[in-house]
Amino acid sequence: MQPFFGSLQRDQRSYVMDFLCGETRHSHKLFVMSGLQPSRRSFIGNSTQIAISALAGPNLLLGQSKGANSRLRVGVMGLSRGKGHIKAFLDVPNTEIAYVCDVDQDRLLTGANTMKGRQAQEPQKVTDFRRILDDPEIDAISIAAPSFWHTPAAILACQAGKHVYVEKPGSYDAHEALRLVDVASATGRQVQMGTQRRSYPAMIEAVQKLREGVIGELKYARCFYSNTRGSIGRGKVTDPPAGLDWEMWQGPVPDQPYKDNLVHYNWHWHWRYGGGELANNGVHSLDVARWAMGIDYPERITCNGGRYHFDDDQETPDTASAVFDYGGVGMSWEGSSCHRRKPENQSFVTVYGEGGKLDFSTANFTIYDTDGKEVEKNVEPPSDIPHFTNFANAIREGERLNQPVADGQISAMLCHLGNIAYRTTGAVEINPANGRLIDNPAAETLWRRRAYRAGWEV
Repeated sequence: MQPFFGSLQRDQRSYVMDFLCGETRHSHKLFVMSGLQPSRRSFIGNSTQIAISALAGPNLLLGQSKGANSRLRVGVMGLSRGKGHIKAFLDVPNTEIAYVCDVDQDRLLTGANTMKGRQAQEPQKVTDFRRILDDPEIDAISIAAPSFWHTPAAILACQAGKHVYVEKPGSYDAHEALRLVDVASATGRQVQMGTQRRSYPAMIEAVQKLREGVIGELKYARCFYSNTRGSIGRGKVTDPPAGLDWEMWQGPVPDQPYKDNLVHYNWHWHWRYGGGELANNGVHSLDVARWAMGIDYPERITCNGGRYHFDDDQETPDTASAVFDYGGVGMSWEGSSCHRRKPENQSFVTVYGEGGKLDFSTANFTIYDTDGKEVEKNVEPPSDIPHFTNFANAIREGERLNQPVADGQISAMLCHLGNIAYRTTGAVEINPANGRLIDNPAAETLWRRRAYRAGWEV
């Protein structure tokens, strides 16, 4: 193995040795692997994978399946959306939820209560997800905490030898997106992103029909989101409520006083914590559009809008329009958080081709010809269970993930780059080969978080 190690940079050799010796398992600092370039659809070079898998021992062999009949033991982190994770995992055969985790005691109890009578063994209740990672009997962690937690928690889990299901968007910013792909690749863990429509049978059928030319050559896709969110008001600095571990809730984000209109959802609308509606819901429709069109990174992104409806603490726009130019084709996303567009009948995603269009609802599809006549439709109801089942099968049987993080983070990057465009000049030029910004110092300042809480650096 000497030739392999000799080809690595010093920090890479150190990481491999630390990883093999188990020293990264209890580290609370997140590893930065400099010098490894992320790929668009695949993992890092085969030489790194082979070397790590040859030395890491039987439980860390890259791509090795756990065994089709093995019991999968999972911990769930974050018990709002995480209750949906619990529900889905309980319907995946031979799967046990061994831990539930939340920094809010009330949510911890209500999350655990959703399981009553559903499995023989009650899960352990913890407020620090690292307790899950320390258990050698745990196979995977399912992360449904706020998005500023996604990459730090997922990286620590990969380094601890756990497989990861991580909610969308999977990263807080562009730097985290690429770093997560690097570490998932280097550790050989199965990392599934929670853009669950990749596993909906109707969505899979629709994309296959597009590949077969049902509406001819594809030209453009439009994505829509609308809601009637109210004002978040003006928050007051006060003591955190009893039962909430405010320091752990913030995690990797530098410490701030508790504000009473932030937890548990309005953090989405503060740039310090979230990416607004584009990263919150836009990632779902953009992922479907990108999948349907068969495209990755664009050449140019524009994004404009504003906070038009309320004068309050929200920093992100309530109304925005982002356009992604790929040269020969394109796509767009329009979001309106505070004014549902009735009686307009907007699809979740519409894909336009030379021979008609295909409308995606949030779960199925309808095909129209160029005269607007309905040609075909699928009204199959949605279910998250296939996506979680696919994740379990990837761990147990080596089944291919429907949304591996390397692909999922391209969709997340579209949102991060769209937000960068919105927050700077309204437009950014992109290298379509890797998603990097082109000659834009102002935009580069938003590429990554400027500071992390000590001990949680990515």
